[in-house]
Amino acid sequence: MNSMPSQSTVLFATLVSLAVLGFAQASGDSPALAPGLHALSLTRAGEPAIHYALYIPRGYSASTPAPLVLALHFGVRGGDATGAGGDVVQALVGPALAELGGIIVAPDSVRGDWSSPENEKAVSALLDEVEGRYAIDKKKIVVTGYSMGGAGSWHIAEKYPERFSAVIPVAGRPPASATGWKLPVLAIHSREDQVVAFGPAEARVIELQKSGVNAKLIALTGITHYETSRFRDALRQAIPWLREIWK
Repeated sequence: MNSMPSQSTVLFATLVSLAVLGFAQASGDSPALAPGLHALSLTRAGEPAIHYALYIPRGYSASTPAPLVLALHFGVRGGDATGAGGDVVQALVGPALAELGGIIVAPDSVRGDWSSPENEKAVSALLDEVEGRYAIDKKKIVVTGYSMGGAGSWHIAEKYPERFSAVIPVAGRPPASATGWKLPVLAIHSREDQVVAFGPAEARVIELQKSGVNAKLIALTGITHYETSRFRDALRQAIPWLREIWK
């Protein structure tokens, strides 16, 4: 039996509709964007352009620093105008985390998975761009992602731990070891995941807990790997978890 959509899901869908999926090239003198989801590009001298989706929450004000969510997409490129980054925002991250009132930035992979040096550099450049253009609370920046993006969120958090307050990997393969890890982790994984095994995520969270890290695993049942939107309810549980961390 299908449940009724949550208030945050309806709000997010409404804002996406109102924004009419605006398209723009990011530039120093570009006007403030309306609330909703926008498809943008960041050009870089001598480097590939970074195509990305940017969600601006209703009520955003330059006078009040907002949380920032870096959302990393799954492996299949999206077919709509917002690209793969827009796909993961619309299918999962936006509806689940809308109540945070944060900006969401979701790059398209430059080439390959998120662990490549090219993507590491692109993600860092995009974070610099968004932090420089919008009022961002530097103590409330998180990284999340699904599938390839879940693995990528583990990787990017490990690569740039100073940039984030927490990491929320969803259905993503964790690193082989968590030695030296400090960031809080909320991992979300289904026991029925037929693509990315549940065991490594469980083992990594246990390892982190034993080392004193704030780590939690939300273990789901009855959801297979490609049912992305069914992970929304679990990801919503990150909201009170993050608010506790941010106190």
